Amino acid sequence: MSKVLKVIVVGISVLLLTLPAYAQEAAGEQGTQEAAQAEVKQEAAKVEVTQERAKAEGKQEPAKEQTKGLDEQVQEIKADVLSIATQLNRLEEKLLYPSDTQVAIFVSLEGGEKFRLDAVDVELDGKQVAHHLYTFKEIEALQKGGVQRIHVGNVKTGEHPLHVTVLGKTDGGADFRSEENFKVAKGIGPKLVGVVLTGSKTITVKDW
Repeated sequence: MSKVLKVIVVGISVLLLTLPAYAQEAAGEQGTQEAAQAEVKQEAAKVEVTQERAKAEGKQEPAKEQTKGLDEQVQEIKADVLSIATQLNRLEEKLLYPSDTQVAIFVSLEGGEKFRLDAVDVELDGKQVAHHLYTFKEIEALQKGGVQRIHVGNVKTGEHPLHVTVLGKTDGGADFRSEENFKVAKGIGPKLVGVVLTGSKTITVKDW
């Protein structure tokens, strides 16, 4: 065999021996590149998710602020409506019951008395002007010192007969009915009359 041929054979042998190593190195580099690309894609996906969350939160904040603003406006409108309704009621009362002819009757309980109030009936000038059945909450309010306006109306100047009937139960649970007659003197200006219940059979009237 000639020297040239031997050199060619040796070169081919060396090339065959080194090709697998190059192939493995190339495959390793390709795998590294693919892993790096996958990692980059994952990071990009995380960034995109974070951006979407930020956008969603950014949309929610204005919505919350807008809802809060609407609630405050609704509360303000309710307060204005209640204020206007109160003013209208006062104006209506002044128109319907002028101070020169107005008479108002109030009911209260004397402190310390233990009986259950069921109903109060009021007659003025021989006509029934009020009949009220009491709830537990109303009785509790009266027992704590509250006052109930049971009637408001118009009467002329002078004396007017007032008849009050009280129905209820005593502290022992027995039913009772109490009635009293009074005279109400109406002068110039509004007349305020207090009907005070001081016991199961005691009714008094006083000017307020």
